[in-house]
Amino acid sequence: MSPYNTIQLELELELELELQEFSMHKLKHLFVFILFCSTASGIFADNTSTSIPPIIESTATPGSAVQVLIKTNAGNIVVALNTEKAPISVKNFLAYVEEGFYEDVIFHRVMDGFMIQTGGFDVQLNRKQTHATIKNEATNGLKNLRGTLAMARTGVVDSATSQFFINLMDNQFLDNGVRGYGYAVFGKVIEGIDVVSRIGEVKTTRRGNFKNLPVDSITILSASVINNEMAAPPSAPTGLQVN
Repeated sequence: MSPYNTIQLELELELELELQEFSMHKLKHLFVFILFCSTASGIFADNTSTSIPPIIESTATPGSAVQVLIKTNAGNIVVALNTEKAPISVKNFLAYVEEGFYEDVIFHRVMDGFMIQTGGFDVQLNRKQTHATIKNEATNGLKNLRGTLAMARTGVVDSATSQFFINLMDNQFLDNGVRGYGYAVFGKVIEGIDVVSRIGEVKTTRRGNFKNLPVDSITILSASVINNEMAAPPSAPTGLQVN
């Protein structure tokens, strides 16, 4: 049995044992969460390598309010990154942005009413080589609310690399402590939420391990820093350290 099928079976058994503990409303959200985790584990299972090149340092100023313009073939999205509460995730994301990593990368998982995910594959579904994994900052207090960006990962807590998703609704069950360690939020959409919503409504299909792949590719044309204004220093340390 493949690792993907093993993980899926384990999650299905866990769900079966917990059916009597949840209301129908909670079951709806639990089903989406399990689908999210099981497909993530299958797709991202080999996202690390012994030949990963060193990460290129971002030139953005630490402690600043950074905005990134993500141009897609469906429209433009502007995101604001939270450098204070998610310094590790932001540093990682900006490094990929500034080296042009996200150009010609597709949204490979689109789940209407849940989230849209990108950052790992080109139009031919070839996986892009990434840098080393980073520490999960899901304990930073930021919530998986509609329009927020969070790091995608496998079932391993500290396994995020380049992939991220944008929440299409308030997904509190992805927050730390609700159903495990959680998914680290590091920014939010400040312009183009209508574009995000349109992407979430596109027709999808299944191809191999890709269960929610858009029929017509939604592609990132470019991602670039457009604002890097200095922000006031935090009044107290966050307790997070950038490696």
